[in-house]
Amino acid sequence: MQNMEILEIFRKVGAYRQGHFLLSSGLHSGGYLQCALVLQDPIIAGRLCAALAAKFRAQEPDVVIGPAMGGIVIAYELARALGARALFTERDDTGQMILRRGFKVYPENKVLVAEDVLTTGGSAKEVIALLKKEGITPVGVTSLVDRSAKLIDFGGIKHESLIKLDIPAFEKELCPLCKEGLPLEKPGSRKEKK
Repeated sequence: MQNMEILEIFRKVGAYRQGHFLLSSGLHSGGYLQCALVLQDPIIAGRLCAALAAKFRAQEPDVVIGPAMGGIVIAYELARALGARALFTERDDTGQMILRRGFKVYPENKVLVAEDVLTTGGSAKEVIALLKKEGITPVGVTSLVDRSAKLIDFGGIKHESLIKLDIPAFEKELCPLCKEGLPLEKPGSRKEKK
C-alpha cells in the first residue's frame, strides 16, 4: 500500500483530525490520528495489517502483543496475518504495564510488539521492558503510523511502520496552540500525565 492510499483511508473515515490535541504521550499537537475509526471496519483493518505483517514475515513471530487500548486490534489482525497468538498488555492501578487475563509469554517466543500510532514510543518501550523481564527480546516493533519527530531507539530492535507522517508535537510549555488559546481536546484512552 502506498502512503497516499493509506492517508486517504484515514481522511475518508474522519480518522485524521486537525485542532489542538493532548496525545497519550503527554505532548500537544495540531493533528490527531484516531486509528480506532479506521480499524472499526474489519476489511480495512485486515488490509492494513496484512501489509504491515509482510514487513515482519521473515522474523516469524509466534506472538504479537499490543498495549491496550490502541494496540489490541492491531495485534489481533497482525497475529491473524502471521498465524500467531494475539495478546495485549494493560495498566494496573499504579499505571504499570502488565499482562493479565491469563496471558503468558515464554523465552522461546518470537514476539512482535504492535501499536496503532507511535509518537515517542513510550508504550511500546514499556511492553519491551515487560518482555525483557520474562527473558524475551522482541523480534520487532511495529505500528500503523509513525508520527515521531525523531528516530525512536528501541534498543536495536527492528522497527517498521506502514506510514511515516510529519505531524509536529510539542511539550505543553512550548505549544504554539496553547499560546493561541485554542481549546485542548483529549481524544486518546490514557489518563492525562501530571
